[in-house]
Amino acid sequence: MTTVEAVAASVNQTWILTVSFLIFFMHAGFAMLEAGQVRSKNVANQLTKNMLTWAIGVSVFFLIGTGFSSLMSGGGFAPAAGNASGSLGYVGWFYGAVFAMTAATIVSGAVAGRAKLRAYVTYTFLLAAVIYPMVLAMTWGAGEAGTITEVLGFAPFADFAGGVIVHGMGGVAGLTAAAILGPRMDRYGENGSINVIPGHSMTFAVLGTLLLCFGWYGFNVGTGAATAQGTGPGSLSLITLTTTMAMAFGAIGAAGVAYIRSGKVDTLYTANGMLAGLAGITAIPNTTTWWGAILVGILAGAQLPLVFEFVSEKLKIDDVCAVFPVHGSAGILGALLMPFVAVPGVVDDVVGQFIAQVVGVVIICGWTLTATAIIWYAFKAMGEARVTPDHEQDGLDIAEHGVETYPEFGGDRVATDGFGPTDDDDEIRTDGGSEREEIRTDGGVDRERSAADHELRTDGGDPDLKMVFSVIRPEKLGDVKKALAEVGAPSLTVTNVSGRGSQPAKKGSWRGEEYTVDLHQKVKIECVVADVDADEVATAIKEAANTGEPGDGKIFILDVEDAIQVRTGKEGTDAV
Repeated sequence: MTTVEAVAASVNQTWILTVSFLIFFMHAGFAMLEAGQVRSKNVANQLTKNMLTWAIGVSVFFLIGTGFSSLMSGGGFAPAAGNASGSLGYVGWFYGAVFAMTAATIVSGAVAGRAKLRAYVTYTFLLAAVIYPMVLAMTWGAGEAGTITEVLGFAPFADFAGGVIVHGMGGVAGLTAAAILGPRMDRYGENGSINVIPGHSMTFAVLGTLLLCFGWYGFNVGTGAATAQGTGPGSLSLITLTTTMAMAFGAIGAAGVAYIRSGKVDTLYTANGMLAGLAGITAIPNTTTWWGAILVGILAGAQLPLVFEFVSEKLKIDDVCAVFPVHGSAGILGALLMPFVAVPGVVDDVVGQFIAQVVGVVIICGWTLTATAIIWYAFKAMGEARVTPDHEQDGLDIAEHGVETYPEFGGDRVATDGFGPTDDDDEIRTDGGSEREEIRTDGGVDRERSAADHELRTDGGDPDLKMVFSVIRPEKLGDVKKALAEVGAPSLTVTNVSGRGSQPAKKGSWRGEEYTVDLHQKVKIECVVADVDADEVATAIKEAANTGEPGDGKIFILDVEDAIQVRTGKEGTDAV
């Protein structure tokens, strides 16, 4: 090898490793996106599945999957574990592995909230060992032609960076597994009604989306430099352009359809639309015109709300993270549009190329659906596919991992103030008492202790101490604080609460599905007064918080039994 050739090989390897690392970073995006779309009680489970997908999948692909792919391509069983020949060596294997694991992790979002971890892990093993390697053999294998192209003969099946090979098959696999598992508890009513189950964090979902978009350039642009011989700056710039335009118009298409249907721009649909646009262009970024990329993006985004609604409402399949409309149908759509949006001179026979695309999609999706269905039906028959109803109700974080993602909202052995149990026999109390004292349920005090401390009151408390507490609109808090200061009652306690009263219910939306919001966000203000007349304080709150509309809130005046200042020990009115 000449010096020039050696330098070129080194640069090529460095580039492949760089884009491979970029694609690997997409797993952070997948983890955040999926975690945001599941309930808080299932977040740790979703994160664990993403980590194990990579850990187990990449190992199996190295030891078995690459060998099975070479076998089915006619080259004999030659796994990467025993074959580091060629200029790329293990670098080539790693580059293929990040694509394989992307396909695998897509499935986790579809079966979220009810699949047993061991079932999902076993499926990941089989996907990395057999299902995805077979797809490779049919497409990118056999001298980069694949079985599909060899069988067709008249036109090659075109999938540049995995629009169908990775995303299409991942979406179909996820949809199939979700259909066999059945929906989450309470997703559908007995009368056929659809109950919305919102995810716990829109923030996570959107940030995960943006991380995926960033890593996607590794998919498309990275493939352009790594696999295409003689690829020049022009081709790379075209791939960058088409990838970016499809991403942008995917968001526009999804947001537009959501707005037309509901009158609102749905945040999650917009985020999912960006990914759908990317999945749509992934098969053809190197051959598509700029206007073709816009068309693919806007159609991929526009189909998202429609396909998701069809899957969830008509087919009654609970695809939690919408993996089929985002990855499956979008990736397939882009591949089928290839002959119609290609740069002039790329396609000689539009009809023939379209037939080749259709045949390729049918073969890949048919194999994926069949293999996935066999595996998950086997799990189901053995009772290993789905967690028990009790475990699903409690959440998979506890049932499958024994942890809580948000422990501050956990059980009675979780300390939130820095002090936990002193030994195994101690239990954190939530009733304010101690083990030596009987827990009272009558709201009073122990008579034996009260005789030594102070006289038992029967009038409800100190007549000079009053608590005025109110529930008001959050936006009126500033006005109320000012009003209280003006009447001489500046001390107060403020708590964010939610409640239901005369204010009409609102409609919320999660990925275009509406649900009723009848607990409105309010602010609770507690103000204990002694020297200031309680009625005067209540009047100040009423005037400052009033808008004249239902939902302004309520004010209550209560007698206070006693008050004690912690710092000085002062009691009664002196403590206030």
